[in-house]
Amino acid sequence: MPDKKNYWTQQRPDGKWESKREGASRASKVTNTQADAWTHSRQKATESQGEAFLKGRDGKIRDRNTYGKDPFPPKG
Repeated sequence: MPDKKNYWTQQRPDGKWESKREGASRASKVTNTQADAWTHSRQKATESQGEAFLKGRDGKIRDRNTYGKDPFPPKG
């Protein structure tokens, strides 16, 4: 089940970068640069108290940020 609070940044087949809410069929924003799409994903994840994921050109997760309450806080 997709978590609608999470946003993904990934490269499209046409070479542009998209910010997309998890489970959505369309991108919420398409940009020419990875940095612009990543900024949008982090902003939307902050607003929704979710997570932002950044996929590199190779499809692997390069970075991720959690906003709001962390589901597994470390004990300390």
